Amino acid sequence: MREEITLGAGCFWCIEACFKDVKGVLEVYPAFAGGHKENPTYEEVCNGTTGHVEVARIVFDSTEVSVESLLEMYWFVHDPTQLNRQGNDIGSQYRSVIFYHSEQQKAIAESYKNRLTEEKVWDLPIVTEILPINNFYRAENYHHNYFELNPQNMYCQSVVRPKVEKFRKVFAEKLG
Repeated sequence: MREEITLGAGCFWCIEACFKDVKGVLEVYPAFAGGHKENPTYEEVCNGTTGHVEVARIVFDSTEVSVESLLEMYWFVHDPTQLNRQGNDIGSQYRSVIFYHSEQQKAIAESYKNRLTEEKVWDLPIVTEILPINNFYRAENYHHNYFELNPQNMYCQSVVRPKVEKFRKVFAEKLG
């Protein structure tokens, strides 16, 4: 069954590069969600004035990969305790957020977040927002497959590649 979930975990290049090879994932693409401006540009979102978050839309076959499994990978791929940032990417456009597409996804995300909080997986509180998807716009074409197409980019070398390599080691059995 085809489903979608939209995840914000810092730079959308990282999320896309990590999730695109997961078994059952049909498509991943960078986008912006949650803001107030129609059709924002990357530059506008980066300025932090549109209210949008850099996100990745993950389209998946739920008979092959579950929402729970995707969320397990999501919680791993970023630090959900950093408010309005991921590492050196600072601003509300990099906040940790799960944009759910159904009440079932909302319940699963909230349950997962509560469990991680109760188990004290992180020393600091989890600040990840769980919100209904709204004001969603695909990012410009040059952002799609950015890591794959721009491996020489310094940001990709210093931030994206180490994150993707670690993700691929930890979740090797879930990759196609």
